[in-house]
Amino acid sequence: MPSGMPDLRRHKLFYRLFTILLLSVWSCAPEPVETHLLLPVEFANVPKGMIVTQYRTDKIEIHIQGDPRLIETLKEKPIYYPADLYTDLDIDPAGASESIGPGYYMLPVEKRRIPVDPAIKILEISPSYLGVRLEKEITREFKVEVPFSGNLPEGVIALAPTTDPTSVILSGAESLINEIQVLKTRPVDLTNARESFKKEMPLDIDSTRLVTADSPIIVVSVQIQEAQVEKSIEHIPVQIRNSPFSARIEPDVMTIAIKGPYSIIHNKETLGQIYAFVDLEGMTPGVYARHSYINIPVGLTMTRSDPRVFTVTIEK
Repeated sequence: MPSGMPDLRRHKLFYRLFTILLLSVWSCAPEPVETHLLLPVEFANVPKGMIVTQYRTDKIEIHIQGDPRLIETLKEKPIYYPADLYTDLDIDPAGASESIGPGYYMLPVEKRRIPVDPAIKILEISPSYLGVRLEKEITREFKVEVPFSGNLPEGVIALAPTTDPTSVILSGAESLINEIQVLKTRPVDLTNARESFKKEMPLDIDSTRLVTADSPIIVVSVQIQEAQVEKSIEHIPVQIRNSPFSARIEPDVMTIAIKGPYSIIHNKETLGQIYAFVDLEGMTPGVYARHSYINIPVGLTMTRSDPRVFTVTIEK
């Protein structure tokens, strides 16, 4: 027998065993399956000085085929489609970002960017293009205003609030920044406020809009003080003093208006100290026009009196 025959038999045996092994593995491999997946779109690498203000879709749908075990792993961890704005939009061979201006653009959805295992076949992608709008990003400084809500307790008032910082720099799409006429905080509630206070308040900016602030939280200081009020007091008797003669006064009552702190104006004991009189010391019988003297408690100011002149008749 030729010397090469045993080697040939060994090769044939090895080939048969290898074929059996492949058939065994092939018979154990699961059948490929098809499915559809929705991939959120991440708009990355936005050109310098620009901002995405609108896009046609935020998800793409892919039709895939592959080993069900591989496909199952895709469902365990979310995957995204990275839309590379700068790369897709840059038409300047030198790569200058200034070549990309504001406008509406269509970006091709590229299969190679979809992060799936190479063993998985991507059969279809929908949509094949993503529409995006780019706007120029600008910054602008705004003075902060503070609106109030709620009703203060009676007798106190709130002075104009102060803020820290007093102004805020907003950044965002040019069209959105230009829409803002006045920058305000959320309303500060004054209900039951009797003392001065400080409070941190967020800016009243729609969080869904593409506008950011360098100081999104504002410290608002509100000074609460007692209200100055005015009150009219009628029918105050006008007394006659220091006359040895019989005398009468016309009219014999008067009306005054006083102004002062709420607590004093509404204190009956304090108001009871108000009186009016005409001093006739040294005056002889006759008819006279006289001014009255009015006692006003400390802390109050008289703003009006009626009448101002009285007719006094002194008889023997």
